[in-house]
Amino acid sequence: MQQYILRRLIGAVFVIFLTGTFMFFMLRLLPGDPAAASLGLDAGSISPEALEARNAELGLDQPAYQQYANWLWDTVRLDLGSPFSKRGVTVWYEIGRSLPYSIELSILIMIVGFSVAIPIGLLSAIYQDRWVDYVLRTLAILALAAPVFWTAAIATLAVLQWELFTIDVIAQPHFWEDPGAAFTWYLVPMFAGGFAGTAATMRLLRSQMLEVLRQDYVRTARAKGLRESLVITRHALRNALVPVLTVMGVTLATIIGSQVILENMFNIPGIGNKIISAFFGRDYPVVQALVLLIAVFVVVTNFVVDILYGIIDPRIRFS
Repeated sequence: MQQYILRRLIGAVFVIFLTGTFMFFMLRLLPGDPAAASLGLDAGSISPEALEARNAELGLDQPAYQQYANWLWDTVRLDLGSPFSKRGVTVWYEIGRSLPYSIELSILIMIVGFSVAIPIGLLSAIYQDRWVDYVLRTLAILALAAPVFWTAAIATLAVLQWELFTIDVIAQPHFWEDPGAAFTWYLVPMFAGGFAGTAATMRLLRSQMLEVLRQDYVRTARAKGLRESLVITRHALRNALVPVLTVMGVTLATIIGSQVILENMFNIPGIGNKIISAFFGRDYPVVQALVLLIAVFVVVTNFVVDILYGIIDPRIRFS
């Protein structure tokens, strides 16, 4: 077990390193002048001397290999640098401002998504080939087919058409500041993200439950007189969740991707919103730091899912 964890940690560090390296060089292949963008001006409207001085200030006058070596050493020391577009602040400060919004939204999306996906998958398997199963499978297919921005747009139009509540995209409150206003603000994106992000979990859980319910040990449990609820939760669900956990881990990564769209649609100043604005502004330090942050989250999530395999099913042995 310890050797497995050590190997996974080494692999995780390698994946994060490759992700950061790829993003570092890809950013520098994109057209555009980050020095001019940091000044909010077009490169043609700045004197060559001022542009050269700004490049030197940002360290962009150095060869690419030297910039990469500096970035790698600073990253190892957890020094993410300063944004090109702002003076007197650090990238850590920008992350600290944006991360709470993304955490709030992602938690809400996961709560909505998995609290809907797991019961739907269970009910669809228990009531196989009945009208409940057909209705729930139709919902799951719609959720798989509908892009998150389409779902969010339709939900927003419905709210505005029937004046259900006011979507305030200006105040930008946190839950600890104004829970009611924050919940109203997040309501549409959290349901759109939860509905679209966990559809695969619904489908896989149904198929796994149907397979497990046909196993001999489930029939034995029923023959012993156990209540159906205990048979489902204690015997069937626990074994069906092992492969579903993998999809749930991938779903968390998908949620991060969908948040980029949702945060920009609803003016949520989270990580997704920040990474888009930094990308178009060629703010290299911010983009590199946020991509690394997302990579760390995805890698850690997959690592935790692998560890949970052994907790849910003791028969699994890591090799």
